[in-house]
Amino acid sequence: MCGIVGYIGHKQAGPILLDGLSKLEYRGYDSAGIAVRNGSDQAVVVKAVGKLENLSNKTNGGYALSGECGIGHTRWATHGAPSLINAHPHVSGNCTGSGSGEVESEVVGVHNGIIENFQELKEKLIRHNYRFYSDTDTEVLIKLVDYYYKKYKVGPIDAIAKTLVRVRGSYALEVMFKDYPGEIYVARQQSPMIIGVKDDESFIASDVPAILKYTRDVYYIDNMEMARIRAGEVTFFNLDGDEVEKEVTTVTFSAEAAEKGGFEHFMMKEIHEQPKAVADTIAKYVSGDKIDLSEVGITDEEAKELSQIYVIACGSAWHVGMEMQYIIEELAGVPVRVELASEFRYRQMPLDKNALAVVISQSGETADSLAALRLAKENGIKTLAIVNVVGSSIAREADHVMYTLAGPEISVATTKAYSCQLICGYLLTLKLAEVRETLESDKISYYIKEIQSIPEKIGKILDEKDRIQWFSAKYANAHDIFFIGRGIDYAISLEGSLKMKEISYIHSEAYAAGELKHGTISLIEEGTLVIGVLTQPALLEKTISNMAECKSRGAYLMGLTTYGRYNIEDQVDFTVYIPKVDEHFVGSLAIIPLQLLGYYTSVAKGLDVDKPRNLAKSVTVE
Repeated sequence: MCGIVGYIGHKQAGPILLDGLSKLEYRGYDSAGIAVRNGSDQAVVVKAVGKLENLSNKTNGGYALSGECGIGHTRWATHGAPSLINAHPHVSGNCTGSGSGEVESEVVGVHNGIIENFQELKEKLIRHNYRFYSDTDTEVLIKLVDYYYKKYKVGPIDAIAKTLVRVRGSYALEVMFKDYPGEIYVARQQSPMIIGVKDDESFIASDVPAILKYTRDVYYIDNMEMARIRAGEVTFFNLDGDEVEKEVTTVTFSAEAAEKGGFEHFMMKEIHEQPKAVADTIAKYVSGDKIDLSEVGITDEEAKELSQIYVIACGSAWHVGMEMQYIIEELAGVPVRVELASEFRYRQMPLDKNALAVVISQSGETADSLAALRLAKENGIKTLAIVNVVGSSIAREADHVMYTLAGPEISVATTKAYSCQLICGYLLTLKLAEVRETLESDKISYYIKEIQSIPEKIGKILDEKDRIQWFSAKYANAHDIFFIGRGIDYAISLEGSLKMKEISYIHSEAYAAGELKHGTISLIEEGTLVIGVLTQPALLEKTISNMAECKSRGAYLMGLTTYGRYNIEDQVDFTVYIPKVDEHFVGSLAIIPLQLLGYYTSVAKGLDVDKPRNLAKSVTVE
């Protein structure tokens, strides 16, 4: 979940590296560091603990370091506590860990991922007189490269290839060799990496926003591949050292799309981008009153033969799957199992060969989801990826891909990507229903029109956000919050609860409302906030009854419902209304007030909204 950057060209590298790291700070932020080379001189390494501004202050915005070739890193600790010694870059020689100065080392590098057998490799290197100054697996990796480089007296590509054969785990590796000034070498296995080029400059990053300011032309390096990067030139290699041809991909969204655009936080900007992102995603797959998934590639025959769907995801994407389960089973008539990717990959269970595995991931790099996709493929199950990042690992490896058009999402707490994933789930459901003839054509046309109305209705909710802000300030000091609902409302509650806990640090849980009496209600006490999601007509009264039970025990009740659906103001203490839409798709609207609730609560507490503690945007390690 760390972020890496690199630059080679004709400009001073330090400021470019820091600018790139600022776009990746959401990936890791317990420490940061850069290494810059000036021609054939030794690399100068500077590190700092804490936020990136500490490193920027230490280097005068990068201008204190001369040199036109460099690498950088923002860290999210996995091996070793956050500290100057454990911060990247790491070096092959001995180091005091002071965090700055010229280093006498053959190899200097940074790494994103986890080396699973690092302890075994470390013991091997100790036997060959290597000494270690940090607790990180990355230092082991850098010194292993150095070991093979010196032992076999080979070039960087061969040394890295010999290293990768011995390594188990995930990595996006970026190294500089003392003997090869003006060159950076990279390798990838599972952890994300892109390489951008423009004229006589080259850029390296974990994610597109870091280099969009400089170029839109990028290469995607595949698993178990390496590359030699010079100014304006990239050469790719496989593990045998043979050159590999790659095509340049042009990124379509603008650099401005990755900036805050006048909003105080990326999260609020991205909440407000949802009408357009949802509209763009709908327009990609709907023409008139027809759904066109030809680009996705699932044939009518495949859809008709489906006997099972596995929806596999993590976090918010799993909540999308929970909502999809209800509507797919009801409208398309296909049994659905929603699986946490981190559990699915280790389950020993019979798998239906006629199933479709739908893997949902914003980044397309989520480690558990990627592993689950591979497991499904190994078992002969067709796979469909719903992802936001073109060319990501999950997108490349899935049999079929359905892209969301959310654009870059910077805030750790997902908003617009989640909403676009829901839209893809809705449209996939209706296409399955059409092909399997479980819905009449006029009903499908009605549903499409309802989905097409969603962007405008999201905008109306955003126009009335002041009430949510007022309410959030009132309950910013809450210790416990419970979200309850039934059916689709329960799925919405799961995401609402996650939004609250991850950025406000308030203990928050979501429960199926009917389960309250099976233990949870014992936690209700005077002043506990209970939020009921009340959008499903057939289940609404039952949930209100459950809320009344909480109120009799001292709870303060907030109800979230649709205009004109049911008068609940007499039953709850605070009511939030959303526009009416067909009940199957109401999750796209109901989640907006809950996103705002989490956001404003975090702001009221003075917290770091975009980068909540201990979390990272893209979970690329297990």
